[in-house]
Amino acid sequence: MPYDISEAKRDWYRKISVRSRQRKKAAINGELQHDLNRINAPILKPEKLMPQQKPHGLRALSLFAGGGGLDLGFERAGFEHIASFDIMEICGATLRRNRPQWRVLCGSSGDVAKADWSAYKGRVDLIHGGPPCQPFSIAGKQNGNKDDRDMWPAFIRAVLTLLPEAFVAENVPGLLSPKFRQYVDEVILAPLTPHYHIATFKAVASDFGVPQMRKRVIFVGFRSPHAASCYDIPEPTHFPQDSLFYFDQYTMGARVALGLENIGFDCFAPTLRSGFTGPRKSTSVLNSKASQKVWEELRIWPNGVQKSREDAIRFPPENGHFRLSVQDCALLQGFPDDWVFQGATYQMLGQIGNSVCPPVGYAIAKSVSKALGV
Repeated sequence: MPYDISEAKRDWYRKISVRSRQRKKAAINGELQHDLNRINAPILKPEKLMPQQKPHGLRALSLFAGGGGLDLGFERAGFEHIASFDIMEICGATLRRNRPQWRVLCGSSGDVAKADWSAYKGRVDLIHGGPPCQPFSIAGKQNGNKDDRDMWPAFIRAVLTLLPEAFVAENVPGLLSPKFRQYVDEVILAPLTPHYHIATFKAVASDFGVPQMRKRVIFVGFRSPHAASCYDIPEPTHFPQDSLFYFDQYTMGARVALGLENIGFDCFAPTLRSGFTGPRKSTSVLNSKASQKVWEELRIWPNGVQKSREDAIRFPPENGHFRLSVQDCALLQGFPDDWVFQGATYQMLGQIGNSVCPPVGYAIAKSVSKALGV
């Protein structure tokens, strides 16, 4: 359905679009004033939120690996990587670029719905993954199991075929809304509970040092009743700087994390937009109208994200706000600066926005390994 807006409003949008294209062309030609000496130097070091743990022997299989958020978190928590599956070729390219030693299956061979798991029997202690969230996201149509992208049955098939000691699954908070209560009970829990003891909880990115207002729903299942009884949901490791629970472990605001100048205001970034293709292959991370106000208060421009910090500084927004780069978005998601995404800018942003924040994955991975006695 077309938007019901006036012709005057349409004309206003057209003029903005034309002016934006003209400014982008001027930026490419080096016609806009900029100072490359002002390229931001981030303060946040996400790798410090995930101190590398010694290998403990537990082997993890990654499904719907995407940009590698859970894969990286579990690796740093001491898990051995068995394989990563994702149907998107560009995600496979990113994983191979960062971990050439990993077994990565993508494209048709990475299709979880059609995978033959027989070769992995007896080789996997844990399965982790995030089935596509679009069928349940409030930003989408919430068609649930009527959406072709609903891959929960495929995830569950893998778990029930391999019967690992534990599994970790994540999704958007919308999955726990009343609308999907029957879906969760019948499609997710009913087939798994005869084999697993399952804990369900919400994880907040800022609780683990990631400067973003991002929430995810986590399902953790254990075959062993003893392991399940020993399991503790990860406690926050970080707190807001003005919290009464401030113990020198606070989560930076977005501006401090990015190394931007003090403007007298800072807060966590809004949830980065997680759509992969989006309208016209968008390079915006703006998630909602409500988040736009927060970005404005932060004086950070969430649209027209650039591929590098150098490109971003060459293309300053008209309002003088800070323009984000792919590296900046990755940092706000909790990826270390040396984790390099592949593809066009919109593909990089899609991988970032669809990923679990690695420090969140790390905290969950540590909690699971502890319950399993390693």
